[in-house]
Amino acid sequence: MKWVRSNVSQQLQSTFKWPITIYYEDTDAGGVVYHSNYLKFFERARTEMLRAQGVSQFTLLEQEIGFVVRHIDIDYIQGAKLDENLNVLTSIVNLRKASITFCQELVNLDGRILCKAMVKVACVNITKMKPQAIPSSIMSGFASVS
Repeated sequence: MKWVRSNVSQQLQSTFKWPITIYYEDTDAGGVVYHSNYLKFFERARTEMLRAQGVSQFTLLEQEIGFVVRHIDIDYIQGAKLDENLNVLTSIVNLRKASITFCQELVNLDGRILCKAMVKVACVNITKMKPQAIPSSIMSGFASVS
């Protein structure tokens, strides 16, 4: 997967920004974020990006539609620490019929990237666990931000 680095000082309109604060529960004994929690931050940011587009995960589940992570490339650059205020920047790198690839970066308030990931998610029918086309309402919303 190709890494795409966002320009934090000149964020594009297509970059979704979601603020987070690092809590005690996110960290290890040394006060540094435990590695698996970065995945949770990125997941929440993608969910909030959908919500900002007017898409409800609950409604999707009622329609037997789900998004599942297919592949992740992640680079842990610098540990995030207890009580830091950070932002998760999320942008769409590739939008296909049944999958979306996101570039996600966890950045501090100075714009320094602490962790970055390329995340490919697939749209599936959750009953059959088979790929299916992303609903047109979601495609049109994402097409306008990609």
